[in-house]
Amino acid sequence: MGGLPPDTIVGIDLGTTNSCCAVVLGDGEVKLVPYKGGEYTIPSIFAVDDKGNELVGHDAKRQWQLNPRNTLYATKRLIGRSARDDVVETVQKSVQYKLHPGERNDVELDVQGRAYQVQQIAARILAKIRDVASDHLGFKVARAVVTVPAYFTDRQRQAVKEAGALVDLEVVRIINEPTAASMAYGIGKKLQERVLVYDLGGGTFDVSIIDIRDRVFEVKATGGDIFLGGIDFDEAIIDHVTGDFQDRTGIDLRGDPVAMQRIRDLAERTKIDLSARTEAPFSVPFITMTPQGQPLNLDLRFTRPLLEELTRDKVDRTLEIVRRVLDDAQTAPEQIDQVMLVGGQTRMPLVQERLTALFGKAPSKGVHPDEAVAIGAALYAWSLQENSDLKLTLLDVIPMAIGLEAAGGQMHVVLPRNSPIPNARALAATSSVDAQSELAVRIFQGEQQQAAHNELLGEFVFGGVRSAAAGQVRLEVLFEVNVEGILTVSASDLDTGKRMTTVLRVTRNG
Repeated sequence: MGGLPPDTIVGIDLGTTNSCCAVVLGDGEVKLVPYKGGEYTIPSIFAVDDKGNELVGHDAKRQWQLNPRNTLYATKRLIGRSARDDVVETVQKSVQYKLHPGERNDVELDVQGRAYQVQQIAARILAKIRDVASDHLGFKVARAVVTVPAYFTDRQRQAVKEAGALVDLEVVRIINEPTAASMAYGIGKKLQERVLVYDLGGGTFDVSIIDIRDRVFEVKATGGDIFLGGIDFDEAIIDHVTGDFQDRTGIDLRGDPVAMQRIRDLAERTKIDLSARTEAPFSVPFITMTPQGQPLNLDLRFTRPLLEELTRDKVDRTLEIVRRVLDDAQTAPEQIDQVMLVGGQTRMPLVQERLTALFGKAPSKGVHPDEAVAIGAALYAWSLQENSDLKLTLLDVIPMAIGLEAAGGQMHVVLPRNSPIPNARALAATSSVDAQSELAVRIFQGEQQQAAHNELLGEFVFGGVRSAAAGQVRLEVLFEVNVEGILTVSASDLDTGKRMTTVLRVTRNG
């Protein structure tokens, strides 16, 4: 694969269950990076075996059934989250590995007696992708465009950048997964279309409405749920199977990590089979023993109607979000030219049927659901390179309001959800006591009226406030969100023009 300059930027889709990497060759052709065995996706799984070896990707997945407590999967759901988050409790109930609060108001994961921060796991997955890409391309890959769910907060985006920095991979730009998928669909076609990207992946759901005008991609509105994906469909099967087994035998399999891992693997396979067939066996031999030492098998049949009944509420939830995003974009379903499907879970017939009913036409088959995001990221990466003839304009939005805590604990919104980015808003402030030397601002992201119910991005402390009577110092606090959806905050004294020093205090547990 010679001929590419060593500063080539690759595109990486860092997924909850699988990741993928692509690169644009000198002639503008996009190539997916293959792994051993010729597959183009790599499981987003990390493990430590009993000898202390770290395993990533296919190697980690192969030993998952035998080593479930020390195999980490779906960790993307935990990146940039505080330990007190409801999501963290929910994750702990569905995984075999153990979580605990970290030092930085984050989550740490226990593996073979060692504690890992979530971004360290993301860093190891990124390093594996980079190393495979480097071997394939013939030079050390050092720069990447990395995609994230559109519904990621500022803190989660920062954590992904930090993961790259931990392994000397420069994350040149972070872009949203649905936006990347729309680029894979639209570039080179001279389109004038309004598309809706319905992205239901392994762990997250996003929907974005995007206007494509040749090489201009303008996001009108976005929404999502970063706790809704294929894993949750698997979990519905697992609940049904373990409940049925307990009803028949009185034995609760949930306390047996190896049995649960065997069921989890089969749940995913059965779900996939039922996209092509209407029924499938669900059989795990010797799943456990009776108290008398007799082996017991798990044996039942699964039908597509049963799967649909167990997961209908999840599909309904995605459609509620679709309707809200249509409202936000002031768009009727019939004004959408194409509905794009991204993410493996969109292969489910029920999803396609419900979208066809809502939009009055079948979803487009214009992109590969597993590869579109990495391809779009690679195309965007190519557009950022100096030698590129591809010039793209990307106009995205912030997924959730950013604001600060006002009197009475209310959320004072500075940038409403779906505000275009890049963006900047200035806020007037003043000193509230005589001779005040510091100004502290607590900044949140989310849609709740009470600030404390939203995600705390951090506490900014501005030092060097001019000494004066209360109310005499005129300050301006500037909120700037860059093209990646990442926030910086600065403050200046309007009378002197002096910019004040800023310290972001990441709040500790407590």
